[in-house]
Amino acid sequence: MKNQLLKTLLVIAFIGCANACFAQFNLKKAIGGATKAVQAMTLTDEQMAAYVKESVDWMDKNNPVLPADDPYTIRLNKLVDGITEADGIPLNFKVYNVIDVNAFACPDGSVRVFAALMDLMNDDELMGVIGHEIGHVLKRHSKNAFKTQLLTGAAKDAVASTGGTAAALTESQLGSLGESLINAKYSQKQESEADDCGYDFLVKNGRNPWGIVMSFEKLQSLEGNSSQKASAVSKMFSSHPETKARIEKMTKRCNKDGFQRPAADNK
Repeated sequence: MKNQLLKTLLVIAFIGCANACFAQFNLKKAIGGATKAVQAMTLTDEQMAAYVKESVDWMDKNNPVLPADDPYTIRLNKLVDGITEADGIPLNFKVYNVIDVNAFACPDGSVRVFAALMDLMNDDELMGVIGHEIGHVLKRHSKNAFKTQLLTGAAKDAVASTGGTAAALTESQLGSLGESLINAKYSQKQESEADDCGYDFLVKNGRNPWGIVMSFEKLQSLEGNSSQKASAVSKMFSSHPETKARIEKMTKRCNKDGFQRPAADNK
């Protein structure tokens, strides 16, 4: 009986020791993970800028960028003539010759417009989209979305392991970061903020803010259409919730501020 009791006590002691060691191991692992997260969370603006630049450079390298003498580039440069910065952030514009219908603006001021979107929209509508996307930059939405991707995406371990300095990223990691810039998802509140901020940006730069309304109307008109182009638009449209309400809001603002709606065939 005494021997059995002794064996039982030894087993209990062993299990307790094992659990303690396991808990200590997990604690060390948790502390290590928390340290990495803290390091990534304390990224400086300079470090963020380095990662954004690397990602934009990767995207420009891996997408067909149209040259300066291409009609698409000439049209875009004419539209944004004189627009060089947004709240101190230098802007640069390029056209990707791809069939997707999209446009996006990066935290560093890089604005990329897809040729298929330019085919779909007239000049005012296109400027409305550009103004809206720059609105996301001005409100720091794109910067925060990119930082979240750094913390949670494929590059997080590389970033954390260097204490936040510009780690050497793989092609796959750069591709994931580039994808996050192109397909950033924003909340309804952020979309509304980008509308208002984009409106102010367009007015400040002498552009007609009706373009925001018209661009949403163009997207909305294609909703439910079975064409290939409409299918491509639906991906962009799906990230812009409550479009009808936003159209009404921007329309009221344009009318209140006395802006005249441009002709629909302005292209």
